[in-house]
Amino acid sequence: MPIYFLRRVLAAIPVMLVVAVFVFLLLRLTPGDPAAILAGDMATPEQLDRIRETLGLNDPLLVQFFRWIGALLQGDFGTSLISNKPVIDLVADRMWPTIWIAIITLSLSVIIAVPMGVLAAWKQGSWVDHLVMTFSVLGFSVPVFVIGYLLIKLFAIDLRWLPVQGYKAPSKDLAGFAARAVLPALTLASIYIALIARMTRASLLDVLNEDYVRTARAKGLTEARVLFRHALRNAAVPVMTVIGTGFALLISGVVVTESVYNIPGLGRLTVDSIFARDYPVIQALILLTSGVYVLVNLLIDLSYSLLDPRIRY
Repeated sequence: MPIYFLRRVLAAIPVMLVVAVFVFLLLRLTPGDPAAILAGDMATPEQLDRIRETLGLNDPLLVQFFRWIGALLQGDFGTSLISNKPVIDLVADRMWPTIWIAIITLSLSVIIAVPMGVLAAWKQGSWVDHLVMTFSVLGFSVPVFVIGYLLIKLFAIDLRWLPVQGYKAPSKDLAGFAARAVLPALTLASIYIALIARMTRASLLDVLNEDYVRTARAKGLTEARVLFRHALRNAAVPVMTVIGTGFALLISGVVVTESVYNIPGLGRLTVDSIFARDYPVIQALILLTSGVYVLVNLLIDLSYSLLDPRIRY
């Protein structure tokens, strides 16, 4: 296991290096000038040149890249060109709303979707199976902002059970946080429940006719024990992949949902930084997203080896 873990960690280093090069070049080769945004529409060419010189934008790309990489290795992600605040502080301020919503969404999705998928596979071809599959199709088909506005209309405007928008930190107001996190979590969970339930059903159908499942039933084990202890564990590898990838996607920031519910998360910060051509913030956010994906994939690989010992070898 330690060698397997070390191999996976070493394989992630060149991936992050390629991502860093790609992000650096992509931002600087696309149209747009951050100096013009900072100086305003009435700026003179001399003022623009001074700003570019101050920001180091006039240096060769190779010099800019190695200067940026050197700062990253020291833990310095730079300073925002727009707010003049350290990038790490901006990301830290916006990170926790996204993380909390992601944790609640994924927990809710797994708790609901896995039993739904198991039940659909067990009752294949029945009305239960058709109901689960219909919900899965609707979950994929309906845009997330439509689901969000429907939930706001029902629970916030008509029933007046929950606040419409906003965010409160759980450390300051736990009840206020819970009330404002329900609707965003339900909105996102509708998609992930459909995805996880469909994947669970498909994976379980592949193993229900295996010899070890028939042997377990022949021993007189209860159907619940056969399904969840024997069949589901052997079908869990693709399900874990979907769950892990979904968590990485949520952490990277779901822009539409954060916009609908006015949540100050990483998704909105990404959009604002792109419109403002704020190079340091965009670079940090993309690297953070890539790092989360690499870390989640590493954890998924390790979970494979725990679920199926053959993978270790």
